[in-house]
Amino acid sequence: MEELLMINRRDFIRTGGITAAATALSLNSFGSMAAGDVIKLTILHTNDVHSRIEPFPMDGSRNQGLGGTARRAALINNIRAKNQNVLLLDAGDIFQGTPYFNKFGGELEIKLMTAMGYDAATMGNHDFDNGLEGFKKQLPHASFPILCSNYNFSNTLLKGDTQPYKIFKKQGLKIGVFGIGIELKGLVEEKNYGDTVFIDPVVKANEIADLLKLELKCDLVICLSHLGYKYKNNKVSDQVLAKNNKNIDLIIGGHTHTFMKEPEDVTNLSGKITTINQVGFAGINLGRIDYYFERYKGKRIKTASPYLITNELDS
Repeated sequence: MEELLMINRRDFIRTGGITAAATALSLNSFGSMAAGDVIKLTILHTNDVHSRIEPFPMDGSRNQGLGGTARRAALINNIRAKNQNVLLLDAGDIFQGTPYFNKFGGELEIKLMTAMGYDAATMGNHDFDNGLEGFKKQLPHASFPILCSNYNFSNTLLKGDTQPYKIFKKQGLKIGVFGIGIELKGLVEEKNYGDTVFIDPVVKANEIADLLKLELKCDLVICLSHLGYKYKNNKVSDQVLAKNNKNIDLIIGGHTHTFMKEPEDVTNLSGKITTINQVGFAGINLGRIDYYFERYKGKRIKTASPYLITNELDS
């Protein structure tokens, strides 16, 4: 029987990291990590970076001095140096928002993500802003896969350039990651997405998550979603998806630029927890969620809190 506990990461670190994990999992902390009884997985994530390469200018605005890819890269490198199993993911809208995109068409953004070692990303609506041709032109610069399960590109020039999901293996764990995109009609000019076929995101997400969890035996299933956190109407959102799935463990969201101070746990159709997280926009924050797995017994805990990207970074 899977068991999941949620702890604030900063409070968790203060109480002793692996000792606290082992205690929460009812294990003897001494030697539990070394023996492989507890495996730590660190998930880092961004969304809606919108071509923000440099920090916001010091102009008195609300976000002055925040963000910047150089600072994010330094923080990521610092975290990787201290943690064995790290995944770095993005939930879309990589493009559009600064003159860098206007000048280079997304090349710089993708090259920087490659340099930072992103493991996977999905597409947001603004990633279609230069059309399918413009997006395809940047793919040779990407060392990471673009995951899109509910956009059918079979009749477009992107056929074969994306994949619905990918499984990552970390210290014996299998982590399945897949992408879900928002409906493009009415949001993106038709000429920019051409014959792309949109598939119901809840239906497709359940199909892929069931495959990953039940057939491919993934220990954790992550959805990179560009649906948006929530809406006042009945539009499909991360909250709607969280309530209407059976096998998604974590939804890393985007599109609505929602700054979540901590992840939200939602009870899904299986009576288990689907967690939603989103970290604003423009690379101001780097999301982090740590999962601690107790091998063989199916128990795990998670800790989480975002990093604010400033000129005063800590880990």
